[in-house]
Amino acid sequence: MPDTDESGHQTRVIYLPGNHDEPAQQYDNMSFGHVEIHREYIHTTANGKKLLLLHGDQFDSEVCFGRLHNWIGDKAYDVLLLLNRWFNAIRTKHGYPYWSLAGHIKTRIRGANDAIARYREAAIARAKKDKLDGIVCGHIHHPEITTIDGITYYNDGDWVENCSALTEDHQGNISLVFWSEELAKQSSPPLSLVAKTHKVKQAA
Repeated sequence: MPDTDESGHQTRVIYLPGNHDEPAQQYDNMSFGHVEIHREYIHTTANGKKLLLLHGDQFDSEVCFGRLHNWIGDKAYDVLLLLNRWFNAIRTKHGYPYWSLAGHIKTRIRGANDAIARYREAAIARAKKDKLDGIVCGHIHHPEITTIDGITYYNDGDWVENCSALTEDHQGNISLVFWSEELAKQSSPPLSLVAKTHKVKQAA
């Protein structure tokens, strides 16, 4: 039974464990309280599209990410995130918005873009094999929405480096949102308010 908030809306929580929380994978198809654990899950959107949801480490072998490669990659990524944190702390102090240094460095590492492409292809091939409309994953921390051969690949990125997430509206449309952009929208006054303020200044 989903949790109900103060407004009466129900929220269903599904936890998809990946490589960073591998011990939780043994509880596949079990529930703890109102939290369901699934290694993979089929989600039907509001407009009837069927999407495969998973963390995405399932494709490591197809993309040639071995266990040693993954371990080295995780350690290097931790260092990148540390650099990213300090870099953006300095940017914030000087009034600049968030910018992913880690993402910028990753895309310039030799072979990184090829690995992202191989990963995308493996994910799309899985959705096509299961006769689904698309696939939703994360794992490689590269936010993206791409449609190839009628299959839509959704990667939510992550909430640490890219501060990104996927949202679905009541019509079933799925969008990528970036928290830095959302913050910028909140800090910017509406155009109508800007226009009114401008008129008041002119009148003064």
